[in-house]
Amino acid sequence: MSKDNPPTTERNTQDRPAPDTARPLSGRPALVLGAGVAGLALATALRRFGADVSILEQAPQITEVGAGLQISPNGARVLAALGLNPDSIGDRTEAVELRDHGGRLVTRLAMPQDGPGFYLSHRADLIAALEQAMREAGTRVQLLQKVERIALTDTGARIRTAIGTDHDTPLVLGADGLHSALRTTLDGPREPFFTGQVAWRALIPGDGGARVAQVFMGPGQHLVSYPLRGGTLRNIVAVQERRVWAEEGWNHSDEPSALQSAFRGFGGPVPGWLDAVREVYLWGLFRHPVTRNWHDGKGRAALLGDAAHPTLPFMAQGANMALEDAWVLARSLAAKPDDRTAALRDYAAARHERVSRVVGMANANARNYHLRAPIAPFAHGLLRLADRVAPTLALKRFSWIYDHDVTR
Repeated sequence: MSKDNPPTTERNTQDRPAPDTARPLSGRPALVLGAGVAGLALATALRRFGADVSILEQAPQITEVGAGLQISPNGARVLAALGLNPDSIGDRTEAVELRDHGGRLVTRLAMPQDGPGFYLSHRADLIAALEQAMREAGTRVQLLQKVERIALTDTGARIRTAIGTDHDTPLVLGADGLHSALRTTLDGPREPFFTGQVAWRALIPGDGGARVAQVFMGPGQHLVSYPLRGGTLRNIVAVQERRVWAEEGWNHSDEPSALQSAFRGFGGPVPGWLDAVREVYLWGLFRHPVTRNWHDGKGRAALLGDAAHPTLPFMAQGANMALEDAWVLARSLAAKPDDRTAALRDYAAARHERVSRVVGMANANARNYHLRAPIAPFAHGLLRLADRVAPTLALKRFSWIYDHDVTR
């Protein structure tokens, strides 16, 4: 976890765990693989319904790299249901601005400032808040538990780790991310394909500016930036189309000069931001299919989050979909505690179409941000006109994502 300005997490006093008599999973064991956003949220949700939850995490500690993420209202509702106050985890977004690569404003989407909102958050702050909630709920965590093999048995699953320990459980839930061991068990090996795009990410000192996320769109590339932690930090994600393959994953170092050279033609505040970059990471963007088999069909195993549906970052919905998955999975198990097979089937049915649509929208945005002449000036002109005639129309286009409430 990042050490600079760690958050003090406020608890939502309106959402406390239900009394034992209303906890339908009381005493029922579940083993969660992975202590990221999906795993921590799932463990907390299951504990609220009374389950006896353990987590296996391969890292030596529950940490997160220095990077930003965006929490939209659909994700914020889940945080509130878990007893967390989103205002203590991130800064409420004032607006999202789309600009051309020279810095000229194309359209501005004002974000609502009441009700479940949009937040700009440091990923480490979200992980810290979820970890605190998970531990307060009484979940057991075992670290250094890299999964080597998963075998589904007549009574559940046996998990063998790299240090030679075996874990037997009637229910294993895979929140183990992009390279999920459980996904391979349920769905078989499926190779992703390189999208022809790479992404750099960096954090620089902030300037205390407005809580606005900005997207600078250029031919074959775009750059997203927004402030974090009250403007003390600024998050940068820069995406470029190219044929040269780059490895998948978030933690591959690159030279700041490579990022600066790639975006040399961008204007506005971008050159100053890139001059301030001292440490930068590069990764390849790969497209993964949504899993065919969300569960094993016999009530022994299920997937959620990136393990089930990795998505490109162009709708800022990765963490939000993970939070939604966690709540729906826990709620489905609680609704049918004596029939896990039906519960997992209900969960998969509730999630598959929605996440597939979100993944498809993210894929489309990758193209929309990278338009070239003569299409780009025409498309940007239409956006400017729409902004003047119907300024709320663009945001309403995504209301099916943001207004969705899995906690109702």
